[in-house]
Amino acid sequence: MLSARPYAGIFKMRLIAGMQYRAAAWAGIATQFFWGGMELLVYRAFYLSTNSPGGLMEFGQLADFIWMRQAFLALVMLWSMDNDLLDMIAKGNAAYELCRPVDLYTFWFFRILALRVSRTVLRCLPIFIFASLLPEPWKFHLPASPAALGLFIPALVLAAFLVTSLCMFICLLTFVSLSPYGARLFFGVAAEFLMGALIPIPFMPLGLQRVLSFLPFRYTADFPFRVYSGSIAGAEAFTGLGVQFFWTLALVCLGYLGFRAVRKRLVIQGG
Repeated sequence: MLSARPYAGIFKMRLIAGMQYRAAAWAGIATQFFWGGMELLVYRAFYLSTNSPGGLMEFGQLADFIWMRQAFLALVMLWSMDNDLLDMIAKGNAAYELCRPVDLYTFWFFRILALRVSRTVLRCLPIFIFASLLPEPWKFHLPASPAALGLFIPALVLAAFLVTSLCMFICLLTFVSLSPYGARLFFGVAAEFLMGALIPIPFMPLGLQRVLSFLPFRYTADFPFRVYSGSIAGAEAFTGLGVQFFWTLALVCLGYLGFRAVRKRLVIQGG
């Protein structure tokens, strides 16, 4: 049985490396804060133009949802990938990785997870602080209840593992196509809509909401952030945690099997 030390080592190493890019983090904070403010202005106009917006989501809950999404953007968005890793696959340098005495899927899984966590740690706290200083109803609020916070923490952890398992499919498709762009673009655009990043899922037609409840994408962003705001609570929240765990386990198993299959037919570009 392989030791867990190499996987803990790559996680720690990539986490420390990712924490060095502080200037890029501040640029990202400014961009995300500005973008979150623009979204709130658009939705505020929508809420003021309709007589019953509360049936969708209270504006305070929507504000929390948007600020959470901006703070954890690097953690949950599929287009936020490890570019060095994708280039390594496309250029054939992944051959060196295959020589390591480790399980490649697990090794890269923790590498991607560490990069996402490091980017998020640098950005989330300043966004929360700035957003909490805004006036009502634009500000970021404390959790809806202690129970909401208690459910949000495992939901966010599972979301991080779930989105990383989805990222591994981008790596898998890059192995097959030898191009890092197609799979990343397709997954990124599709997932951004399906997770409710473009339009919050409560604003979508009921039929589409039912379909999305069976797909993994909404459990990377929509579910944990609405648990925090209190928009999802009680039995629905516990059911969502179960669905998150199921999809994470299923996608990890499928990805692992996919990596084993692709290694048997692997072509290293360049020789």
